[in-house]
Amino acid sequence: MSTSVPQGHNWTRPVKKDDDEEDPLDQLITRSGCAASHFAVQECMAQHQDWRQCQPQVQAFRDCMSAQQARRREELQRRKEQASAQH
Repeated sequence: MSTSVPQGHNWTRPVKKDDDEEDPLDQLITRSGCAASHFAVQECMAQHQDWRQCQPQVQAFRDCMSAQQARRREELQRRKEQASAQH
């Protein structure tokens, strides 16, 4: 009995048609300012097809998103405090 080696995931980006709406997740990532690091993860995965070889890119994307979330929390807190002060 022979064992087959798994071929990994197909991490190529689908070709976007002009009439397709942009994916909400892609919109979120673009607005976050982390699109470049997300694209780096996608490129690495397409090249290596092994997430273990893409850990630096994954970590950079994670760090970018964490920083963006922290900024967002601070902004929401500031708005909440301003709204409370006005009442």
